[in-house]
Amino acid sequence: MITFANRIQNVKPSATLAITAKAAELRAQGRNIISLSVGEPDFETPKAAREAGIKAIEEGFTRYTPVPGIPALRKEIAAKFKRDNDLDYAPENILVSTGGKQCIYNLLMAIINPGDEVVIPAPYWVSYPDMVFLAEGVPVKVMCTAEASFKLTAAQLEAAITPKTKLLFLNSPSNPTGMAYSAEDLKALGEVVRQHPQMMVATDDMYEKILFDGKQFATFAQVNPDLIDRTITLNGVSKAYCMTGWRLGFCAGPLPLIKVMSMIQGQSTSNPSSISQKAALAALQGPTDELDEMVRTYESRRTWLVDALNKIEGVDCITPDGAFYVFPSFKAWFGKTTPEGEVLNDDIALCAWLLEAAGVALVPGTEFGAPGFIRFSYAVAQETLEDAVDRVVEVAKALK
Repeated sequence: MITFANRIQNVKPSATLAITAKAAELRAQGRNIISLSVGEPDFETPKAAREAGIKAIEEGFTRYTPVPGIPALRKEIAAKFKRDNDLDYAPENILVSTGGKQCIYNLLMAIINPGDEVVIPAPYWVSYPDMVFLAEGVPVKVMCTAEASFKLTAAQLEAAITPKTKLLFLNSPSNPTGMAYSAEDLKALGEVVRQHPQMMVATDDMYEKILFDGKQFATFAQVNPDLIDRTITLNGVSKAYCMTGWRLGFCAGPLPLIKVMSMIQGQSTSNPSSISQKAALAALQGPTDELDEMVRTYESRRTWLVDALNKIEGVDCITPDGAFYVFPSFKAWFGKTTPEGEVLNDDIALCAWLLEAAGVALVPGTEFGAPGFIRFSYAVAQETLEDAVDRVVEVAKALK
């Protein structure tokens, strides 16, 4: 009999992948399913990146590269941090990985000992707690309310910190809420972090470029420069450059940490794809026209979707700052009965019913640490979005 490691006992499969699989199963049965569950841009990878990938293949750039990434890409990422975030990192302070998720995994493996605590503001990206469990750490989830724009306050952070606290996760703009921390928000959190020298901050900026209403992006080390040696800044090309399948993430941090993370990567996956690295280099160096058009489109969809959801009785949706998600509350629907006689007691049951009854795949807020809410992705065509909302409205009429 196979005996599994204790570290996996609290780990569960990705909820978004499970819902995607169920939606695919229903499609295979002939059902017309609309998926608003996947966090993946619906735009093409920029032409410059595609062409660079093809060129890399044709020129035979298909061998191993240095584990932390090719020098040209690390140099360009350092330039990106300076240009976009006013952060001074040398190329040696950059690690390129197989997606942003691997950067996070490397970080946790590098600094977390059994029993170390990691503060995770909720709602959170589904993978944070499970990755902490894999590192044998303890996720400390702090619920951030809709009234506070789903953002962690300085008082909440102070209350969550103990002598065992090793790390704080920040994600801005957020998956699943789309809310972004302002410079003032981050300065207030920095005041707390400054008083606890045993802890670091990991700031996940994957949606940095997808920000609306003229808002200016800010990242933790940028507004707390004295804490740069206690900060790991995580980013990548998946969302801003529509390169999810290329699996290319990167991070910047203090040199001793980056060296250890690189060593861990060298003993796990080794270097990221050589072809993806060339494509990412072209994306970072290329024009921003396609990115700008994508952001304008998402902003328009967001405005429409928030308005449409708030017109549905019992739904309450705040307006996100960026990313491509809305995170409305459906708590007023709980306790209602479906035509089949099922009582919808929570967001998990509600999402399961909406998938079956309306053919719309959504992710329950429970998976993000926020029961009662549901994540809608609007990384789909406008007409698809309208069809999905119409279906939800229609089946809701049958609830009692």
